[in-house]
Amino acid sequence: MRVLMISKACVVGMYQLKLEELARLPAMDLAVVVPPYWRDGRNVLPLERAHTSGYELRMVPMVLNGSFHLHFYRGLGRLMSEFKPEVVHIDEEPYNLVTWQAMHLARRNHALALFFTWQNLHRRYPFPFSTVERYNLDHAHYAIAGSCDAEVVLRAKRYAGPIKVLPQFGVDPGLFSPRDGRRSASGEFTIGYMGRLVEEKGVQILLQAVAGLTGNWKLRVIGSGPYAETLQSLSVELHVDKQVDFSDHVPSKLVPSELRGLDVLVLPSLTRRNWKEQFGRVLIEAMASEVAVVGSSSGEIPNLVGNAGLVFAEGDAAALREALRALMENPLLRLRLGREGRERVLGCYTQAHVAAETYSVYQQMLSRAQPCG
Repeated sequence: MRVLMISKACVVGMYQLKLEELARLPAMDLAVVVPPYWRDGRNVLPLERAHTSGYELRMVPMVLNGSFHLHFYRGLGRLMSEFKPEVVHIDEEPYNLVTWQAMHLARRNHALALFFTWQNLHRRYPFPFSTVERYNLDHAHYAIAGSCDAEVVLRAKRYAGPIKVLPQFGVDPGLFSPRDGRRSASGEFTIGYMGRLVEEKGVQILLQAVAGLTGNWKLRVIGSGPYAETLQSLSVELHVDKQVDFSDHVPSKLVPSELRGLDVLVLPSLTRRNWKEQFGRVLIEAMASEVAVVGSSSGEIPNLVGNAGLVFAEGDAAALREALRALMENPLLRLRLGREGRERVLGCYTQAHVAAETYSVYQQMLSRAQPCG
């Protein structure tokens, strides 16, 4: 099985673990196209060659690097002609130009093609993106949707092919693992948030919730973003600034140890007209670390958490406060949820599981469809 994947996300070394897991599966000949770096706003993410065993990681120049919708690869056609893939896995949204480029080249090389989407809101795009999207929806042999809502959006847009609901990446349960020893039944209760500091992530709801929380607790807010100063000012207004620690974004290699220092991880996302939570990766990282999680009802969070955590109605600070109080006062509850969370991750959200399910998609494509000419 010759598979060519195009994925700017795989410049991140941690995500390459999925590629190694894919490469271990039977008769897999995998090559992955990545840019030399990805420009994400003001940040530049250079290619990390961290997990490269068993497959080819091909660095290809990217045109319009940093433009989410308009970037494409120089020399991709030549590479595809040389590699002669049976399946082209386009790890991009269907409305992006690079997806059209790879889809067109796949058809020209008589290969089957699939795309990935997180888009969980039914949006209409202006020309030329509407034309790009329509072409890709009409010619893809398969689609992978990162959430149940993303699947609904694809069907509403008249995509008629098969869909697999599967996250883009899983987690490494060896890296995200429980800390040694049980958590103390007494002492300071540590609540955490980790992620972007923007209004829709709902950290203001978390601050309102802890403002009415009695007992010996502290809140760690780890992240950066344009809403940081507003949140810091709000913590002063609510008289909780002495118990709230704001820390800047931490490198990915330090995330596991930061999570292991928490008693509970909260993701209080708020749905907006143009956004709702697509997945919430930090939740599965915390769950793999046996940290109890609390999430809002926004987007995919309830489906991700299942019964292995607590879910509250988004925007309801009082309900979040009660969930935190229950976990603070009941160490056995947070211990049980921590264990159930890790079990859920081991069953559904490891890199190995995501790789195996992706491999199954490839097998289905090759067994049920014929390449376009």
